[in-house]
Order: sequence, then structure tokens, then C-alpha cells
Amino acid sequence: MANTYTQIYIQVVFAVQRRQCLVDNSWKSNLYKYITGIVQNNGHKVLQINGMPDHIHILISMRPTQSLSDLMKQVKQDSSKWINQQGFLRGQFSWEAGYGAFSYAKSQLHRVIDYIKNQEEHHQKQKFRSEYIRLLKDFEIEYNEEYIFKDI
Repeated sequence: MANTYTQIYIQVVFAVQRRQCLVDNSWKSNLYKYITGIVQNNGHKVLQINGMPDHIHILISMRPTQSLSDLMKQVKQDSSKWINQQGFLRGQFSWEAGYGAFSYAKSQLHRVIDYIKNQEEHHQKQKFRSEYIRLLKDFEIEYNEEYIFKDI
């Protein structure tokens, strides 16, 4: 086949190191723009991005030109560096090692986009750890309890 045609939609979820609530409302929209730029510069599209002070959700339309692990490494490294260079925090900022990645069909995108948009409302009812475990179970992903984020 002469060309490659794909439709790959991935929701990525990752947390601030030690689940600290460090992403402040005063600069989170700039962080989301910065992360969107990283994703776009790698040839992918951000369909939705949002989060809470201790974690982030990104829905990405991915091209098959890069592995998800390479993209996430760059997103986390570059955004951590940017946060630290901006001087938003007194200490050193970093993301938790690892991430969750969940794939979706195009017909599911509107629901996932709404879910990510409404993170603040959603987390009034459910803590991050419970949300994360539910995603892992819904997608039948085996996990080790030792490595699941602890509620603070």
C-alpha cells in the first residue's frame, strides 16, 4: 500500500510527583498550551486537555510516526523543565514516573472530551485513585496495586 492511513485516539493520564497539588489555576492554562505545542510539534493533535492540581488528562489524535512512550517522555520532560524555568514553584517540579493510556473509537470521542472538560466537577464526586483504577478495570488492564497512586 502506497500510503499509511490511521485513526488512533489515546487518552493519557499522569500525575504530579508524589501526587502533590502543584498545578495552580493561575498558570495551568499556559501549561496546557505548552503541552499542546509539544504534541503538535511532534505531528499529533490535542483534542482535549484538562486536569486537576495533582494530575492531567490529554486526549490525543496520534500519527503512527512516533511511539506513545517517546511522546510522553518528551511531554513530561519538556513541560517539567518549562514549569521550573518559569519559577512557578519554590521547589523542583516533576511528573510521576509512568502514565495510563487508553484508546478510543471515533464514536466515543464526544464522551471522552466532555469527561476531560469536566474534571473539576467529576473530582467532587470521585478521587483520582478511584478514577484511575476504574479506567484500568474498564480497559481490562492488569496492574500492580503497589504502583497505583495513593489518595492523599
